Amino acid sequence: MTNGTDDTSGTKPRIGFIGVGFMGHGMAANLLRKGHAVQVLGNRNRAPVDNLLAMGATEAASPAEMARAVDVLHLCLPNSAVVEATMRGPDGILSGAREGLIVIDTTTADPGSTLRLAEELAAKGATLVDAPLGRTPREAEAGTLDAMVGCSPEMFQRIRPVIECWASTINHIGPVGSAHKMKLIMNFIAMGYAALYSEALAIGARSGISPATVRRVIGASRMSNGFFETFMAGSVGGEPEIHKFTIANAAKDTRYAAQMADAAGAMNPMGAAIKNYFCQAETAGRGADYLPALAAHVAALNGLDLTVEAAKP
Repeated sequence: MTNGTDDTSGTKPRIGFIGVGFMGHGMAANLLRKGHAVQVLGNRNRAPVDNLLAMGATEAASPAEMARAVDVLHLCLPNSAVVEATMRGPDGILSGAREGLIVIDTTTADPGSTLRLAEELAAKGATLVDAPLGRTPREAEAGTLDAMVGCSPEMFQRIRPVIECWASTINHIGPVGSAHKMKLIMNFIAMGYAALYSEALAIGARSGISPATVRRVIGASRMSNGFFETFMAGSVGGEPEIHKFTIANAAKDTRYAAQMADAAGAMNPMGAAIKNYFCQAETAGRGADYLPALAAHVAALNGLDLTVEAAKP
């Protein structure tokens, strides 16, 4: 058995992957392309699983079975509640964990939960590494995601060759839990952008400035950024699937960020406003919509049809 990195004989670590959705499918596919044996866990959506099986992956019957069979087990799941169930369930990872197993949790998760799970895995002789993601499913398929990594320096060096299979920008943040904290800060900023851009489009349209004009002027200024470009392409540019990240996930992340601020005793008035934007959109039935749809929701609250406004020059 290998120890989480290529050994001197050239044998690559065996990889497990639970959560092969929008992001996980591309990550698992790149691990296969880089020569790793990959085991996946089936889900109700069989399409990505079947695609990976056709590429050479095998399928596990349970998280416990996977934990017994692989060297490095990835999680790419919706939230901490699902991670905890996958870890602690009757056939969960903890029931199959053994000495030397490395679990890389790429979920955007609650850091408090991460630290508790790390302790439970350590009691089994296994290690939890938090490695949440930046960028979109497009980069996941290309193998060019951003990764923030929380673990010891020694563990970081061991697992870096594995992470390099699916990420091109890799930052070691600090000990376990620190990367999930950094990811929440990143998403706090991103969801703040989304709320701000949505409100700006509505204010502009109500004031006689078309969304196309806002996009053109800001896009050519120093206030533009990669998030602005994809958000505007999705909200007013006719590319609704360019950013496959749901409003429900955004609402979850803003709640986690608020919990982190509260645990740190930090004031967070901007965070409260951002969180309430996404909470309101989710409860209004927009949770399954992708993030740029927030602009249409805010426009509707202002008595506007964003599709109509977006067609104006």
